[in-house]
Amino acid sequence: MNWWKHPRPDSLMGTLDSPVYLRWTAVLQMFWLFALISAPWGVNGFHWDWFIPSVISMFLYVACYMQVFFGPIRHMVRNATIILVMGFALWTVNPVAIGYVVIALSMLAFAPGPRPWLVATTVCSLVTVLWVHWFNIPTIQAWVMPFVGLVTGYGNYLYARTIRRDVQLRLTQDEVTRLATLAERERIGRDLHDLLGHTLSLITLKSELARRLAIADPPRAQREMEEVERVARHTLAEVRNAVTGMRAGDLGCELVSARLMLEASGIALAIDKPASLALPTQAEAALSLVLREAITNIHRHSRATEARVTITQEGQTFSMRISDNGCGGLAAHGNGVSGMRERVRQIGGRLAIDSPAKQGTALAIELSHITLQERIA
Repeated sequence: MNWWKHPRPDSLMGTLDSPVYLRWTAVLQMFWLFALISAPWGVNGFHWDWFIPSVISMFLYVACYMQVFFGPIRHMVRNATIILVMGFALWTVNPVAIGYVVIALSMLAFAPGPRPWLVATTVCSLVTVLWVHWFNIPTIQAWVMPFVGLVTGYGNYLYARTIRRDVQLRLTQDEVTRLATLAERERIGRDLHDLLGHTLSLITLKSELARRLAIADPPRAQREMEEVERVARHTLAEVRNAVTGMRAGDLGCELVSARLMLEASGIALAIDKPASLALPTQAEAALSLVLREAITNIHRHSRATEARVTITQEGQTFSMRISDNGCGGLAAHGNGVSGMRERVRQIGGRLAIDSPAKQGTALAIELSHITLQERIA
């Protein structure tokens, strides 16, 4: 069953990132095969002339059908076409075989472009007209075929196009993140080189000088080592400050990342914030991590269609509210809530959660006047 959980990358499921909805749709559409046997049996009774070809067609259908979803996408049109031809051939003895044709048209709409689906719908509509005249098929089916083919196919075409755009957006976001990480590593390397290169060279020279003077002039050697110690402590303080800056979060960048993540999931994000924020480094870093965790929860668990981040700062008072219209029911200590509470507590703030079932979730973070003043001081 590995092919079900991890479809091959060049398959329809693989290129669409294996959405759960599509996987279960592929399974549920198999159950119509019961009607292929039960419907004609109930209307006309059992006859070998329709029963045997119907049973044989079921095996061929299952093989081609699963290949459409889990086989190479380059063979998708071929497998769907086999189902189309088989449907028209069986239609002459089993009227329920029209289901083969309809399902094949809907599957062709999952192709990377709309052309196979539109061409197949046109051809099938013309062939249906011929079948009406040649095999005494009800005329109404000649009118139903193009309508059903276009309507069912159009829904699948829009769904597949949306999923492909989401996948492409996620890939783009991953690439942007990778490039940003690479740029940050290069910046850190340059900063550390500029910060430590000269200082370490100075420490090396003075250490060598102190070693040579240790016997000839001990007092001067001691002064040189004291200078080495002073330079080393000063450099250590600079490195700590630099690392603190590297670790600090940027609330503005985190908001941009949040928008990319949620829009890739089909969740509209509205952001209300001041033109500029005056936050101490420690507070901004903690708030950035809290925002990231909250947005990740919305992305993974909320099943929301809309979310909002509202940030206000009046003087030394700061508040941030993160809300969504999802399923709610966020546990008081689950989904990273404990970690968010701890981060907010460390900067002297308060975190309140309102998450009634089926009514969305709202997280409110507040930092008091005293807290901000203390951090800035």
